[in-house]
Order: sequence, then C-alpha cells, then structure tokens
Amino acid sequence: MDWGKVDDRESVAAIRRAVDLGVNFFDTADVYGLGRSERILAEALGPQRRDVVIATKFGVNWQEVPGGRAKTFFDSSPAHVLRALDASLRRLKLDCIPLYYIHWPDPNTSIDSTMETLMRCQAAGKILHIGVSNFSPDEIRQACLIQPLTCVQAHFNLLRREAETTLLPCCRELNIALIAYGPLAQGLLTGKYGADAKFNSDDRRSRLPHFSKDALSNNLEVVKKLRNVGSQSGKTPGQVAIRWILDNPSISSAIVGLKSTKQLDENLGAMDWHLTSEQISYLTGA
Repeated sequence: MDWGKVDDRESVAAIRRAVDLGVNFFDTADVYGLGRSERILAEALGPQRRDVVIATKFGVNWQEVPGGRAKTFFDSSPAHVLRALDASLRRLKLDCIPLYYIHWPDPNTSIDSTMETLMRCQAAGKILHIGVSNFSPDEIRQACLIQPLTCVQAHFNLLRREAETTLLPCCRELNIALIAYGPLAQGLLTGKYGADAKFNSDDRRSRLPHFSKDALSNNLEVVKKLRNVGSQSGKTPGQVAIRWILDNPSISSAIVGLKSTKQLDENLGAMDWHLTSEQISYLTGA
C-alpha cells in the first residue's frame, strides 16, 4: 500500500492481536491500496468489526491505469460521496461507518454540498460521525457552519508541529477532537533509519521530504533526543515520540501504522506512562 512489500497475513495477525490487547479504534481510507486496506481490516476483525470504532475516509478518487500506478485526484462531489460510501460499506462489511472523514479538501467542490450530502447519509443511518482530514482552520470553520464536526485528523509529530499554532487552537475553540496521524514521521522517529537510509520506488518514503538528504541530518538530531529521553525511561525512541503526542492535552488520539505484531507491541509500549515536563521541554527545545 505504497510502503514497500507488505504481507497481508502479518497485517491480519497484527490487527487480531491488537483487538485482543484492547485496541478499539482502527483508521483506514478507501484509497489505501485502492480498497485493499478496508477489505483486509474487515477480514481481520471478522464479527468484532461491529464492536470497535472504524474510521475511514473518502475524497481521493482514482482511475486504474493499465501497467502502471493508479491516477488519483480529489473528488468530494455529492455523487462521489454516495458511490464511495456504499463501496466502503461493502468492503468493510458494515451497515454504518462509525467515523467518516473527508480525506482532503476538494478545490472543485463546495464544502457545503459535500457536508449536506454527508448529513443526508447520516440521517439514513449509513454514517455515525463526520470528520475532516488535512483541512485548514478556515476550511474547518466553513464545514462547521453546515454541521459541527466530531473529529479533525492532522499530520502532527515532533518534526511537523505547525498544528500547535493553527489547528489545535481551532479545535479547542470548536470543541472538536483532534487525531494525529504520522506520529512516527513514517518510521523516522523510531530510530531505525540512519543517514544512509534508502527506499525502493514502491515505498512512499523515497518521496517524502523529511527523508531527503538535505533534511535527514537535522531530523536525526531529534532522534538523538528521543534516544536520550528513552534511556531515562526505559523506552525506545518511537515510544517516546508517540508518548509526546499522547501527553498533549489537545490531542485525542494518535494513529500508528503497523505491518506486524512486532510493530504493534513496540507501539503499545507508549501506553500507561508519561513524560516529565522537563523531558517535554527538552524534546521541543523550549
């Protein structure tokens, strides 16, 4: 799913172990693997899919290209809302999606028409809660003029902190939960990648700016700080990076990806402890 080689059997095993360990919130999107992620999640959860909170997203449409990567484009038009929602319901084997996000703003569609369509779907019992992802504060406010949002999802981690002065104040004001994705900066903050890190073309990290040669050396200085704090707490750099987000009172949840039970167990090590105020200041350079 654009992260290099993935073993579906390991993914299924990791999801099932997560449920056994008490994880009850799973985030995906229709465009992840062009529907594959939703199907695997439904397979892994089985009957338990109705006992957990599943969030999925729409708004990035795609066209299959023979012999090549699919062509993706923003599409939050009312017609696509209906098609995408029904397709996600089928893949997830659900009658109602607990949390349904607009994945990205669509410059060609008014937010009013998208929100009004989502509200009709909500009234029909196909959606429980509505959220947005990757929206600016102004776009969030505009959506809330039609109906209050339950959640906002945003990219947030120690290397990407602009949400602290933009989205977090907006969400506090409007009483909207903010959910952080990318807390490990696509694996960089785990400490497993050095200055010589290289990725194949089928791995999106080969195209991400924080893995570029120019940015990597500075970003690895943050990893050193995570190691230092981890050594004080008996934790790994990745666990400290996740805990830094969870200790922010304005963040409701952190979304961490996993390919295996090993990664799951590593990520769950961020639970049930806290950073000191001194450690937080050290990490943020305050």
